[in-house]
Amino acid sequence: MTLEPLSLRDLVFAAAAGTAIAAACGLRAFLPLLALSLGVHLGLLHVDHAGAWIGSTAAMVTLLWATVLELAADKVPALDHMLDAIATVLRPLAAGIAGWCTFVGVHPALGVAAAVFLGAGAMGLHVAKAKVRIGSSMLTLGTANPMLSFVEDGLATGLSAMAVLAPVAALVTVGLLLWGLYRLVRRRRS
Repeated sequence: MTLEPLSLRDLVFAAAAGTAIAAACGLRAFLPLLALSLGVHLGLLHVDHAGAWIGSTAAMVTLLWATVLELAADKVPALDHMLDAIATVLRPLAAGIAGWCTFVGVHPALGVAAAVFLGAGAMGLHVAKAKVRIGSSMLTLGTANPMLSFVEDGLATGLSAMAVLAPVAALVTVGLLLWGLYRLVRRRRS
């Protein structure tokens, strides 16, 4: 069985969506995968044939429940620290899955390389977010953490929705966020 080749536009959109969803996985593990699942189910995104399972009804229901549990647990200070420890493994893995699924039409080795690279990027974002949470916990005794959680929810939701509906704009947004983070870190060091 041969698959019809994808156009360059489809390849770019798929890669942009995968990159943006993987970046959102640095903030939330399941919400971006739920967006990917919905996008695939509704035919808005193309994924590798082997990753088509992500658009199944079973995957959507599972990801919906996991998202609700993750969002709720992140609002409780004691649970949010435990969740961050678990997410150290979970978020890069989720980003890797998103990258692997969406880098369709390329050599499988490139898909795996993208998954590893995007997983590492999500890990970096997760570590940066965890440092902000630790600082917030120390300064406010954890009282500001639920507010930070809502901001993270908004960023992850917005980026995930953009990845499905406007992948190239989402990729540009990821670039701008990384540039802003780089400038902030550089300013703090000097």
